Amino acid sequence: MVEKALSSRSICPACLRALKACICVCVKQVATLTEVLIVQHPAESKHIKGSARLLHLCLPNSRLWVSPQGESGGSTAHEELTQILQVDDKQNVLLYPETDRQGLVALEHASPTLGQPLRLIVIDASWRHSLQILRQYPLLQALPRFALRQPPTSRYTIRHAHAEHQLSTMEAVTYALAELEPKHDPQNTSSLLSAFEAFNQLQLEFGVHRLQRPAHASK
Repeated sequence: MVEKALSSRSICPACLRALKACICVCVKQVATLTEVLIVQHPAESKHIKGSARLLHLCLPNSRLWVSPQGESGGSTAHEELTQILQVDDKQNVLLYPETDRQGLVALEHASPTLGQPLRLIVIDASWRHSLQILRQYPLLQALPRFALRQPPTSRYTIRHAHAEHQLSTMEAVTYALAELEPKHDPQNTSSLLSAFEAFNQLQLEFGVHRLQRPAHASK
């Protein structure tokens, strides 16, 4: 009984989920020229249905950075994010819907400098929490912005969207890469969407209402 209890609490070191709910079987690695930086709201890091961890595992050229708790963030968090964005000469682009309220500069599809390495930043959060992240980090608001044009309907079957156009983090990044990569391989899009669909199906088969992330798994 003791061994069984310990086993049920074992954590996968890659996806940070309980071994019985591990999603590593869904991973399909895809090489990209564009670096992807996932800025994750702390509340989302505890959401078992979130797709950011799977996206990170599928993209070797990616980084998952969890914002500290609270809207103020503190100078340390601001300095850390600044260092991440300025570590090299890549062009930073924020993947975010068009909105005048945030005062963001729209980045047209042809705007990324041809030949310059690109870093695509995506905020992994609910709409309300994404606005918190933007208020917390003005440097994100100042970035040129890339908005998806007429994206396909979401395949996010395990999580309810509040609007028809809303996509999961993984879907949004997948479609953005398809537009931004100069020599995009359509197979990359297929692989990422296949991984996402496998992720949805796996959790439906297990029963998403029974999945709970251990308290320390987001560290």
